[in-house]
Amino acid sequence: MTAPRFTKIDLNATPYYHCMTRCVRRSFLCGKDAITGKDFEHRKGWIVARIKELSKIFAVKICAYAVMSNHYHIVIFINEKEAKAWSEKEVFQRWSALFPIDASRLASPFVIQDEIDFKISQWRERLMSISWFMRCLNEKIALLSNLEDKCKGRFWECRFKSQALLDEGALLSAMVYVDLNPIRSKVACTPEESEFTSIYERIKEMTKSINKEPFGLNKLKNGFFSKETIEQCDTIKQPVNLMPFASGVSGDVVPHINFKFVDYLHLIDNTGRIIRENKKGAIPEDLSPILTRLGLTSLGWFEMVSKLEQHFFQAVGHVMILVKFGSQFRERGPRGIGAVKQFYIS
Repeated sequence: MTAPRFTKIDLNATPYYHCMTRCVRRSFLCGKDAITGKDFEHRKGWIVARIKELSKIFAVKICAYAVMSNHYHIVIFINEKEAKAWSEKEVFQRWSALFPIDASRLASPFVIQDEIDFKISQWRERLMSISWFMRCLNEKIALLSNLEDKCKGRFWECRFKSQALLDEGALLSAMVYVDLNPIRSKVACTPEESEFTSIYERIKEMTKSINKEPFGLNKLKNGFFSKETIEQCDTIKQPVNLMPFASGVSGDVVPHINFKFVDYLHLIDNTGRIIRENKKGAIPEDLSPILTRLGLTSLGWFEMVSKLEQHFFQAVGHVMILVKFGSQFRERGPRGIGAVKQFYIS
């Protein structure tokens, strides 16, 4: 039975969420249709552009994304503090960018101040709502696609799916799960070849910064990152459209992912090698320190980043906070409890 949205989203529990939407009937409406031979790859660019556009309007930061041929994943951070700090004028301007409003209507003598205050409050709530963010994203893509196909009807299979990411281990495993999606699906062999993903964008920015040259695969050894490249990445400029990793500067108040980019690259690099069919093996030993910090076992990490959606339903995290999150909505045993006990270090 489908759960109400309020049972899946609680900003008091966590501001981080993994969302996924699939095309109707799982058709390749954003890729190459094997039956008709038509190529809709350009629609992936539409989705990426719309994600970035909306992240500038909503109080939403993008941690990771991956656009596939028949679905897309996105990991987002809801910046509630930022939204509440906006002035009434800024709230109005941001909402107007989504749904044009005639300002003279609010200035009408027939509109009382209480009505204006209610509208501003409503818009502010919506601008930090995952549901409204996903609605504005999916509706736009569906409209453009139907216009291109000269048809009507559903483009997306159903409403989006979401998972609350309750701790650092859940956040990073979801990000790696999303960034390595093309590799698991055998669409790409390496992260730096995975177009329409956040890791591709981060690597592109990293390579430009380090080499001072246009992005090129020849700058990387054996299809993955060289040790020298990884060691230099703490000093690089990060993409402005994505939520940054920790800069290492004390007192940094800008919202960021509480890990260094070098650590994330190690996770992506080593995990990507294991996930590739022709590179089977165990989790490298040099990953143990970061996995220990995350409270995850080596096998638990691999299971989470390869089967996140299979093991968990509405939330991901350590057993205690997972149970607490579920108990708020009268759920005695949230799906994933059994997996969590195996994956996390007791």
